[in-house]
Amino acid sequence: MWSASNVIWVALHLGISTTATIHILQYKRNVHSAIGWISLVWLSPFIGALLYFAFGINRVRRRARIMRRSVKRPRQRVGKSNSSSEPFGNLKATVGALTHQSLASADISLPLHDGDDAYPQMLTAITNAKTSVALASYIFRSDKIGREFIDALANAVQRGVLVRVLLDGFGSGMFLAGTYRAFLKQGVPVVQFMNSILPWKMQFMNLRLHKKILVIDGATAFIGGLNIADENTGRLRQKLVVRDTHFKIKGPVVDQITRDFADDWLFATGEELQESIWVPGTHETGGVESRVIASGPDQDAEQLSLVLLSAISAAQKSIRIATPYFLPDEQLMTALQLAAIRGVDVRIVIPKFSNHLPMNWAMHAHVGPLLQAGCNIWQAPLPFDHSKLMVVDDTWCLFGSPNWDTRSLRLNFELAIEAYDPQLAVKLSAIIDQSSVSTLTLGELDARSIFVKCRDAATRLLMPYL
Repeated sequence: MWSASNVIWVALHLGISTTATIHILQYKRNVHSAIGWISLVWLSPFIGALLYFAFGINRVRRRARIMRRSVKRPRQRVGKSNSSSEPFGNLKATVGALTHQSLASADISLPLHDGDDAYPQMLTAITNAKTSVALASYIFRSDKIGREFIDALANAVQRGVLVRVLLDGFGSGMFLAGTYRAFLKQGVPVVQFMNSILPWKMQFMNLRLHKKILVIDGATAFIGGLNIADENTGRLRQKLVVRDTHFKIKGPVVDQITRDFADDWLFATGEELQESIWVPGTHETGGVESRVIASGPDQDAEQLSLVLLSAISAAQKSIRIATPYFLPDEQLMTALQLAAIRGVDVRIVIPKFSNHLPMNWAMHAHVGPLLQAGCNIWQAPLPFDHSKLMVVDDTWCLFGSPNWDTRSLRLNFELAIEAYDPQLAVKLSAIIDQSSVSTLTLGELDARSIFVKCRDAATRLLMPYL
């Protein structure tokens, strides 16, 4: 016979687990994720449900909806392509429908290589700012180059320029956030994005602001993969530790970049930036059709993944990809395999030596099916290359902050730019090809010992956390 206390505990378990299961069935679209959570909830009484309610619910999306309802910003009307026979016409229409953004003209400067090229231009732009400076960065170290940026931004505040700085609450330091404290000390408005030591908010550690944005006076933007740290410069170290590619952009597309920063600032602080100041809309027309693609856990659809799938499907001749971390999901893997099978030249460049050793192991366990399908995997030598670039059919370009991994495609807040420009495509393809030094072959993967194969395969299971 069960005691009354046992009956109460069983009844509580049934009630809580049933409630959690109903929520999982309603909101978890991924079948494997839903099955995993339901199993955990029922097989680990109370603990499973506690873990689900703490870590399994996307509160970011709910919070973003509340914030967006408070800002009555109309969605842009996106016109359809005039002809499906127009090169990339279907891709333009698809990306427009996904992002609710129209194509805008842009003046995109030559790619900026590493901090040696980019930092001096960025610092000069801050020094010359007249009205506003918006900066977001995943990593912002309080080293020599970091202090140069802090001083430049503090001087801008003293001149009366409106400055807003978003630092990721994990990448730029959680508890020992020297950069954050330095900004506060100099009176620069700064916020750590989703930073909290409260246990019920610790799931936000997995949802990071991975964007790298600098916008000056709503007219000039710098975006790409470049963080702010000495490791990105050769002049501050004996040798470059991290290579990267950044871009300087002018033209109407900067309005889209600024609005994306304003949305993130609103999300983090509740403060709505005045559009007439931050988005003045005074631009000379650029020559490149381009568009902002923002992604994050606050969106109903996985925009970036869908854009990549659309671009791969549109490819007729070639696909070039450079990424520091390559662990795409099965949908993207299948799309790349099919592209290679139908005769598209698929070239993927990854680092030969990653700055995160487990990432190297997982990538080696992940890329075999691509090699079997005829994709070409190339390895970039040291220094570690952090560039994120994609070119399709020598015309369509994608660059920005996202990597080809689960964290960027599903968990992080990311910003990319698509551009339709053969001249830019030539430049980006050259950067990708220059890094293509040695090939990774099926023979090399097969030659690994059984221990190494098991280690790599086991590490691959940690894809969502790498």
